[in-house]
Formats: sequence, structure tokens, C-alpha cells
Amino acid sequence: MRLSFLPATLLLQHAAGHSLFQQLWVNGVDKSNTCVRTPRSNSPVSSVSSNDMRCNAGGAAGVSGKCAVNAGDTLTVEMHQQPGDRSCKNEAIGGNHYGPVLVYMSKVPDASKADGSTGWFKVYENGWAAAPGNKGAADNDYWGVKDMNKCCGKVDFKVPKDLAPGDYLVRAEVVALHTAQSAGGAQFYMSCYQITVTGSGTLAPATVKIPGLYGSSDPGIKINIHSAITGYTVPGPKVIAEGTAVTPGNPVCAAKRIRGANNVFTF
Repeated sequence: MRLSFLPATLLLQHAAGHSLFQQLWVNGVDKSNTCVRTPRSNSPVSSVSSNDMRCNAGGAAGVSGKCAVNAGDTLTVEMHQQPGDRSCKNEAIGGNHYGPVLVYMSKVPDASKADGSTGWFKVYENGWAAAPGNKGAADNDYWGVKDMNKCCGKVDFKVPKDLAPGDYLVRAEVVALHTAQSAGGAQFYMSCYQITVTGSGTLAPATVKIPGLYGSSDPGIKINIHSAITGYTVPGPKVIAEGTAVTPGNPVCAAKRIRGANNVFTF
């Protein structure tokens, strides 16, 4: 993407909005950075055909830690703009980088060594919904990113209760659509977490490979959100039956700090 061809307002958004998925919570317990593959920078991936789409550039290499999880547990992934910044005073991802928030999982032999080339299944998505009375740009509609920002960068999802035990990679992703009017304009922000799931389930969902998950001209990837839209197709496969598909606009924030009107925070 050649930024010189973008309007000045979009150039400012591009510079201001880079972000990272960082921390993981298990049933409300903060695991901090013990099992996340933190990317080298907060810059996005732009090519849907790149292997970096798996766990982000610099995030493909495993770390030593794995977070212990029971099937059925609630996990919370946490995004912020800068490494180590967990302040609710700043949006988790700014610059009007609106789009869906997605979570995938992949069963692997060893989460600390897996490269993400195994198959992935989607367990969570929060996409788009029309805002009542909005007849203008879709920027003003409800988006998964807006819900996440309101919840101080935190997104909750359930590990399927019947999931087969073993090691998994968890891939949290934002697809930012502010410059997605043309193919190659969407920005992908993702990190992978290493977990070990215990339980007696046998669920092994059908999977898709990454790259190959998205096409650069998919309707949920190539879209002008600066004009009015009547619908939105969330990228990738459908959420598995045991997963969660959220309609944005009324977030339920498990986090203690919640972004409210005029950036007033409730506790």
C-alpha cells in the first residue's frame, strides 16, 4: 500500500492506530505476558497470503510459557496500542480503525513450538451492526472494535466445553477497515497465545489453513466503511456451533474498568 495516495486524514489514522494483542486472562485471573507470542512491533500485517497472517511478524516463534485452561473456561484477550500499556485512558486501537474482532484456535502437538501451519477454527466474532438513525458512513455504525475499546481493550470468549484436551494456539485478531476501499488496504492485527486445555471432551472442529483464510477482495476485507452500507460479511469461516457470534453495540464488559461517555471510567 502506498500511503502517499491516501487523504491526509487517513494518513493520520494510519499512524495513530497501530496496536497489539498482549495479555491473557483465564476466568478473570490476569496471566499477564506469560503465554503470549508478542509481535516485534504494533504494525499490522497487510498481505493475506503471508505466513505472518498466522501469528504476526515476529510472533511465529514460540515462547516457553503455556497457560493452563479447562474446557469451558472464559478467556479474555487484551489489546493496547503500545507494549505494556494497559491504561484505559487510551483506546485499545485508535485512529478510527473500525472493523471486526475475531478469535481462532488451532490444536497443536506443542504450543511452544507450533508454527501455526495447522488448521484453525473460529470460536468468536464481533462484527458490524447498523446504528439506529445513522444514514451516513458506516464509521458511525457499531463495530467489534468499538465494543473492545469500550471494554478497555478486553474481549471475552469461551473455550468450548467439549473441546478435546491438549495444546492449542489462540489467535486474536482485529481486521481494521479504515483504508480497505481497495484490495490490500485492510490491516490485520493479531497475536497468538499458547494454552494447554484439560478436560474429557472429544470436540475436534473442522479447520481452515492460514494463509488461505481470507482473500484480498473478500466482501468483509475489501469495503468502504466511509460510505453507508446495508450489510457486512464477517471475514473467514463461520463461528463453530460451540463458539460465540456477538452483535456489536451493547458490550458486556467483564473488565473492572469500562470506557464510558466522555472517557469517564466506571469501576
